[in-house]
Amino acid sequence: MTALQDAPDILSAEFARNPYPYYRIMRDQHPLIWHEGMQSYIVSRYDDVEKAFRDPVFTSKDYDWQLEPVHGRTILQMDGREHATHRALVSAAFRGNELETKFRPVIERNSRELIERLRGRNPVDLVEAFATRFPINVIVDMLGLPKSDHDRFHRWYTSIMAFLSNLTQDPDVMAEGARTRDEFAAYLIPIIRQRRADPGDDLLSTLCAAEIDGERMTDEEIKAFCSLLLTAGGETTDKAITSMMKNLLEHPEQLDAVRADRTLIGAAFAETLRFSPPVHMIMRQPDEDVELSGGVVPAGSTVTCLIGAAGRDDRHYANPENFDIFRDDLTTTKAFSAAADHLAFCLGRHFCVGAMLAKTEIEIGVGMLLDAMPTVRFSDGAPPEAGVFTRAPTELWVDCTPA
Repeated sequence: MTALQDAPDILSAEFARNPYPYYRIMRDQHPLIWHEGMQSYIVSRYDDVEKAFRDPVFTSKDYDWQLEPVHGRTILQMDGREHATHRALVSAAFRGNELETKFRPVIERNSRELIERLRGRNPVDLVEAFATRFPINVIVDMLGLPKSDHDRFHRWYTSIMAFLSNLTQDPDVMAEGARTRDEFAAYLIPIIRQRRADPGDDLLSTLCAAEIDGERMTDEEIKAFCSLLLTAGGETTDKAITSMMKNLLEHPEQLDAVRADRTLIGAAFAETLRFSPPVHMIMRQPDEDVELSGGVVPAGSTVTCLIGAAGRDDRHYANPENFDIFRDDLTTTKAFSAAADHLAFCLGRHFCVGAMLAKTEIEIGVGMLLDAMPTVRFSDGAPPEAGVFTRAPTELWVDCTPA
């Protein structure tokens, strides 16, 4: 195991500017690091991160202090029968017939409305104009909440993500997150009670009515899930669209291939999740001492799993520093299931319940963007990524003028 003074510091400014060279150093020379400031062990190799996600010895108890202060108690903190029951209560709405018949039209409508506003704007920042708005608008409409509240939800989403990304524990950011939690509860709890009494054909009503063996979610549990959905569903899709478009624009031959065959959007999404994932780190806590590359992690310790590093591990992928939607060591058909051979959606019992929703949003949103932009190029060069906990360009200015 390596002490921090001998290894890259993930809280340094240099790391934030470009973590990928440091990820390589960590994987090769410091696969297990103790970070005193974060009070966490850091792992970066694919096999170690995969173990932390799959092995039952690892728990999600860290979410008690990470998520609960801003969301309330969520499904991510649950284990055993409680977790299985609550996952079953919410998962039906995010896959299969329910997703296709009820929510695909919602996704298509929101994508179309945002793209209509792009017309005549050139150059345009795809982050501000589309990526950061699209998934939040979809979630608000799926829940059956007023379109007039889109901007309010976007503000709440921004505040919660700042709280979750606050690795230095800035007190102002923490206080704003707490205010957002209270505002969100004051807004949503009365609506949940109203939907229980008078259900509609929306996700919030579905959550209120869902029942397994006589068990239903409480008002507080539904509120916490909706808060989690706002950030987990918003942030990942927002940044995935941005990073995917950047990756394709940097590889014009692959962009041309996707234009010619829209079924390749799924492959481009999967490769983006490996190459430049929206979420770069997730924490776990082992219930027992556990051996990982570089040493033993004591029971009860926080383990920070670097998804962004694991996705470029040459022990698992060939030429991992290359973006390649045609690679044969990433299986697109499995990429959005618990059998995925990338780590961006986690694995095992806590595999992302919204993975198919994200795939559907990406396929529709990116497909419509390409239809609306027969030509597209960077207006001023490729933008840099930003962020440590979550990461993507904060702006993506493109020029859609025909050559």
